[in-house]
Amino acid sequence: MIKYLAFILLAAVGAAMPAAAQNNEEESFRNELSYGINFNSNGGLIGGAFIRSSFFVSEKMYQFGGIEIVEVKHPKENRLYSSQTGDFFIAGKQNYLFVVRPHYGRELVLFKKAAESGVQVNAVGAVGPSLGLLVPYYINFNYGGRGAGADDIRTEQYDPALHGRLESVQGSAGLFEGISETKINVGLHAKAGLSFEYGRYNESITGIEVGFLVEAYPKDLIIIPQAENRQVFSSVYLNLYYGRRK
Repeated sequence: MIKYLAFILLAAVGAAMPAAAQNNEEESFRNELSYGINFNSNGGLIGGAFIRSSFFVSEKMYQFGGIEIVEVKHPKENRLYSSQTGDFFIAGKQNYLFVVRPHYGRELVLFKKAAESGVQVNAVGAVGPSLGLLVPYYINFNYGGRGAGADDIRTEQYDPALHGRLESVQGSAGLFEGISETKINVGLHAKAGLSFEYGRYNESITGIEVGFLVEAYPKDLIIIPQAENRQVFSSVYLNLYYGRRK
C-alpha cells in the first residue's frame, strides 16, 4: 500500500513539472530591449528612429524608458528643383526641425500570448520632455546676372527678404552647413497607443505600435516663416520594432 501511494505521489509531481517550467519561463522575462523605425503624419517617408528598454512590474504591467529622434516637417513644404543646377530645395524653408524625445511610460497587457508563440496586445502610454532642435536651412543663391561670368553664388540661410527669386536658388546646401547654429527649444510630449507583438519568451520579438502623440512648446517653432507655424504639434504614428528579452 505504501509503495502504491508513493507511486501516485511521484506521478503527480511529474505531471506538475511542465506547468511549473512554463510559469518559470513566463516569469523569467525581466527586461526587453527593442529598437526600430518611426512613421508619423508630420514626417517624411521615414519619420525617425527609437530605442526602448522595458522592465517587469507585474504579470499585467511593464514600465519602460526610451528615446526617439524624428524630423518634423511643415505641411506646406514643397520640393523644387533648380533650373540651373538640377539640385532640389524646399521653397521658403528657413529651419529644419528635429525633435529628441526621451520618455517614461507603462505597458498594460490586454491579451497575453502563450509562452511558446502567439500575439500579445498591450496598451501603451508615455510622457516626457521634447527637445526641439531648429537647425538653419541653408541654400546656395546666385546674386549674379544671367551673363557669362556674372555668377555670384553665396551659401546663406533662407531669408524671404533676400531670396525671393526662386529661379536664382541653386539648391540646398545640406544639413551640416547650419548645424553649429542649432537652437534648442524645450517642450513636453505625451502619447498613447496599442502594440501588437509576436515572439517567443527569451528570444527575439517583432511588432508594431500605433497611436497618437501630442507635444507643446512655449512658442511657435518657425520652419517656413511665410506660412502658419505652430507651438503645439499632434500626429498619428506607427512604429516597427525588433527586440530581445532576457
